[in-house]
Amino acid sequence: MTQSSSPPSEPLSAEGSALLDAGRPLDAVEVLRQGVAVGEPSAPDLLVRAYFESGSWYAAAEWLTAVVDQGDVAFAGRLGVARAELGDRAGAESMLRLAVESGEVTAANDLAILLRDEGRPGEAVQVLVQAAEAGDELASANLVQLHLEAEDLPAAREAAERYADESRPDSLVALADLRALEGRADDADGWYRKASELGAMRAHIAYGQFLAGLGDAEGAERELREAEQREEPGWAYTLGRFLLDQGRSDEARAYLQLAIDSGDAAAQQAMIELDGGDQDD
Repeated sequence: MTQSSSPPSEPLSAEGSALLDAGRPLDAVEVLRQGVAVGEPSAPDLLVRAYFESGSWYAAAEWLTAVVDQGDVAFAGRLGVARAELGDRAGAESMLRLAVESGEVTAANDLAILLRDEGRPGEAVQVLVQAAEAGDELASANLVQLHLEAEDLPAAREAAERYADESRPDSLVALADLRALEGRADDADGWYRKASELGAMRAHIAYGQFLAGLGDAEGAERELREAEQREEPGWAYTLGRFLLDQGRSDEARAYLQLAIDSGDAAAQQAMIELDGGDQDD
């Protein structure tokens, strides 16, 4: 979720936003609930962000359900995410479909992930194709990734080449991922660089992982550190995993803990590995 700011005329929202930026989402919740109560316009979006960043999924779902039931479908997608986190798959699907039908194209990405995890890849592909055709940048990238996960290289190639567009930088990351898988390292490198220049959301993480795969540890770390600076989604786990693989366990621990605190299950498994535990326990 993108960071929000609020004007000085909304003091509670401004305080809550500052607490969020300082990494104190639980403290922000209390302030922003007051902001919502007094009707500050920026407070609702900020409150959802505070709930999500603090992992307060039950509280988020409870509050968002009341909001959506009152007719504010702009929050349906986020309610779907909260319900998914609570394990309510049917409720999550219902809300995410409502969000997509109401014009929130970006919710298609969360819906597709839910459908994939439910063992319904064909439906997930259909949802992503519709969103990609509607111009959603992440949908086109996720569509390529879904095909790659299914080991359907021809479909992944068709989607990557069809939707690659410099006006949608993350689509270039998807194309670079495909070229890397095809063994066309020079082409992949060029597309990763172009995506980075254009500000793609996950460009530095993807490029760093690509360089790590080529054995360029120095280049990989440079890109992952840049991902940290830009706060790319998943940067903490990716950097922690890289450092762990490099034998730098003490450095890895702090980053993995950051990822765990944000609810990253893969980071939890990596921490168990770091501690020498049994991941099946």
